[in-house]
Amino acid sequence: MRCKGIIISALRGGSGKTILSIGIIAALKKRGHLVSPFKKGPDYIDAGWLALAAGRPCYNLDSYLIDRDALLSSFYTHTSPSGIAVIEGNRGLYDCIDTRGLTTTAELAKLLGTPLILCLDCTKTTRTLAAVLAGCMAFDRKVPLKGVILNRVAGARHEAIIRASIAQYCGIPVLGALPKLGRQNFPERHMGLVPTPEHNWAIDSIEAAALTAQKYLDLEAIVDMADCTPCPDFDDQNRPLENIGSKLQPTHDDSTPVIGVIRDSAFQFYYPENIEALIAAGAKVVFISPLSDGGLPVVDALYIGGGFPETHAEKLSGNITFRNQLKEQADKGLPIYAECGGLMYLGLELVFGGKEYPMAGVLPAVFGFSKKPQGHGYTVIAVEGENPYFDIGTNFKGHEFHYSRVLEWHGEDENLVFSMQRGTGFIHGRDGVCYKNVLGTYTHLHALGTPSWAGALVGNARKYRAKIAPDK
Repeated sequence: MRCKGIIISALRGGSGKTILSIGIIAALKKRGHLVSPFKKGPDYIDAGWLALAAGRPCYNLDSYLIDRDALLSSFYTHTSPSGIAVIEGNRGLYDCIDTRGLTTTAELAKLLGTPLILCLDCTKTTRTLAAVLAGCMAFDRKVPLKGVILNRVAGARHEAIIRASIAQYCGIPVLGALPKLGRQNFPERHMGLVPTPEHNWAIDSIEAAALTAQKYLDLEAIVDMADCTPCPDFDDQNRPLENIGSKLQPTHDDSTPVIGVIRDSAFQFYYPENIEALIAAGAKVVFISPLSDGGLPVVDALYIGGGFPETHAEKLSGNITFRNQLKEQADKGLPIYAECGGLMYLGLELVFGGKEYPMAGVLPAVFGFSKKPQGHGYTVIAVEGENPYFDIGTNFKGHEFHYSRVLEWHGEDENLVFSMQRGTGFIHGRDGVCYKNVLGTYTHLHALGTPSWAGALVGNARKYRAKIAPDK
């Protein structure tokens, strides 16, 4: 299967590649292209914006979390020969966690054979950009670096000097030049852009990005550059996912376990692959919200992702019925898997802005917040204690990014079933707070990188449903 595509990368984070990617996706969609958005690297917020711009889910291509065959399978499952894939890289072109560079955006471009466009931040520089670009081209000549887009250009003269320098020393096309934009259509927070569910003007922002792309970019040249990417050889015998819209519609009956996913503006960090993996494992997924639902509906398991519960702490705390029912069901053995923000919601309290907000009270911890990240980056987990979801001795990879920290821990360290081989975790170099069928962790996992997770959660839901079936 072949698919046209491009990768948008940059020299570093903060160069403007996310807004550029959003603009390109939205502009191509307005022109009638079927755009499949992807994000490279551990990210939920940028992916949410890319998905909104494309009008379809944004899938993840993280070569640290996901092995080669699963990554390729997902990419070709979620693209079409008649469409175009737009992949946003992460950080700088050659940046990764070590000096080998195996998980860089550059390596992803080589793996997919997809043309790469470099976004260059032109702030306070001219001819030096050509030298930097020439260095990127020479660093690994196998990288399909095919063009550049200039960003934050100060004016016509500034742009002309840079264009001439790149033409003379690098010989690759400049596909557009964006000026410094005065109006901020994409508000930011400490984790980057504000998530789309919290941004009332998200559609207007997408439209503004599309108009900017149409005005300043050579979209025809970009589409022409989006060459067909060859499908490399890989083991495709066990495709991890299929397109939910057309191929994963299992027949539900009275024995089908129902997994509630708490998804709203407080809890919004979910990889679509994780939701799809639950469905593929045989569950019916329903979305619920402690912000809008009067109480906890009847479910056989809960999945609570990350987000920003602190910005909704008053409303979460005020829904006493939902909190009490969640605590009651957890005490009865309801399987619950919670990540980061979900972990905090299961705690005793959130202390935020000088106020204390009671939470669900399932786990004996009080959480506070710092101005600096308390955990940031990839994690490696060693499972050392009994729990409902992972076998002892299992190792898996994930990522964490949180400004919250544990202020009070009233449990026992033996209830922390993960040992952090890499990363910060919960406390004392450990993570994985376990209580009955509840497991909360600061680590976010990806279902393609940890394929046993979905089956374990669905399996626990089945057992719980069978146990309580007479009461239903």
